[in-house]
Parts: sequence; C-alpha cells; structure tokens
Amino acid sequence: MKSELRFQLAAAVVAVATSMFAGYAVSQTAPPHTLASPESFASITDPNVRSAAMFTELGKVLTHPRCTNCHPATDRPRQGDEGRLHQPPVTRGPDGHGLAAMRCSICHKHANFEPARMPGHPEWHLAPREMAWEGKTIAEICAQLKDPARNGGRKLEELIHHIGEDTLVGWAWAPGGGRSPVPGTQKQAGALVDAWVKTGAACPGQ
Repeated sequence: MKSELRFQLAAAVVAVATSMFAGYAVSQTAPPHTLASPESFASITDPNVRSAAMFTELGKVLTHPRCTNCHPATDRPRQGDEGRLHQPPVTRGPDGHGLAAMRCSICHKHANFEPARMPGHPEWHLAPREMAWEGKTIAEICAQLKDPARNGGRKLEELIHHIGEDTLVGWAWAPGGGRSPVPGTQKQAGALVDAWVKTGAACPGQ
C-alpha cells in the first residue's frame, strides 16, 4: 500500500513538473517583446498549472518598469527603464496624485508631450500604497492581485477590465519618449487575465 502511495505521489510530481516545463517552454517560444496567447498553454493538462503558467506570462507585463515605476515600494515614483527615482523628487501625497505644492498634473498633462518626452494621461497618479509591488516575485504579485484589500477592492473579474481596458494602464503599451513599452498588447494582456481567472486564478510557486 505504501509503495502504491509512493508511486502515485511520484506520478503526480512528474505530471506537475512536466506541465510547469511545458508552461516555461510556451513562454520561451514567444518572440521577444510579445505575449503568448492563452491558447498557447492548452497543452498543459492540469488546470492549476495552466492557470499559474498564464499568470507567469502576464508577469512579463507586471514586472516591467512601465508598471513597477508607478507601483513603487515607497512613496517615491520611479522613472525610466532603469527605474531611477523620479526627478523632481515628488511623493505620492494623500491621494496618490502628489502633494498640494507639486501635483502630478502640474507636469503630466492629458497625453504624452513628445517635445519634452513628458508622459501624460488625464488620471496620471501613483498606484495606492497597498498596491505596491516593486521588488516582489511573480507569486507575491499574484497573491496581492487576488486580495481585495491590496488590489483596489476589485473582484477577480474586475481585474480583466482594469488590466485589459483601463486607459491609464494602457499607457504602458504606448509610453512615447523612446521608452520601452510593455510586451504584447493590452488586449493580449486582458485575454491572459481573463483566461487566468476562468481557470481558477492559480498562482505560480515561489
């Protein structure tokens, strides 16, 4: 009986490892600066492993400087592909839109201003402090996104719209000023979130 249990356990470990490798392989076959589609992960038979693999693919977006610069670990936003501290030295302020003496909107207008390489959007601001994920692992960000206390009070289904359609999030795909955009398209990222939610919203391992 014990040997049968050991065999079943070993088989389960092999199946999970095989699926995880398949997820990694899918991601690696996607051309640079692109996102693999949800359908690309169909060969992963275990729904949890498939779900976690799709979130890992989404991690290419979430850990990109275009996202982490505005989801900083401190009250200081970052900028540039190297994530240097924002200059001038602004801080988030009580509402994420800066202090009264230096609001984000003083410099950041409704759209990118290419002559000055100044990014812009009508709602330009930092993500709330509880939504900071700079420096966190993909697994930690996944757990954070599933927690309403740390995702802006959103249900999982609302994350599909937030990542796939919110125009401030969408700026990351058209940052202008010679900045590197996040991989893929916003529509592709939304499709990954949709598929991740529908497969159980599993998180990758640490």
